[in-house]
Amino acid sequence: MTGPADLIVTGAKIVTVDSSFGIAEAVAVRDDKIIAVGGAAYLVAKAITKSTVIAFPELGMEAIHEFEVKDMPVTLAVDARGTSIHIEGPKIWSQKIAGRIDTVEVE
Repeated sequence: MTGPADLIVTGAKIVTVDSSFGIAEAVAVRDDKIIAVGGAAYLVAKAITKSTVIAFPELGMEAIHEFEVKDMPVTLAVDARGTSIHIEGPKIWSQKIAGRIDTVEVE
């Protein structure tokens, strides 16, 4: 199955369980399966289909670019009603995860 990720986590510390046990800062998930691991820039770069320098070409990589993207991974942190994913997200996922794992009370 193809298509955009259902979930993209960035700014995290993700240990890859491969031969190098490397550290990544982003992971993309679709249909409960990991589909990409890497830096946030890597995940975003996969969505860029065209890049055009529109200003300050003399600055090289610091020039202003226009990007055309397809299936761009975007996270909306605060919606039009002021609801923050940083507050609501943990509540929602705590409920979803609670039914999947045993919890242990620590005193």
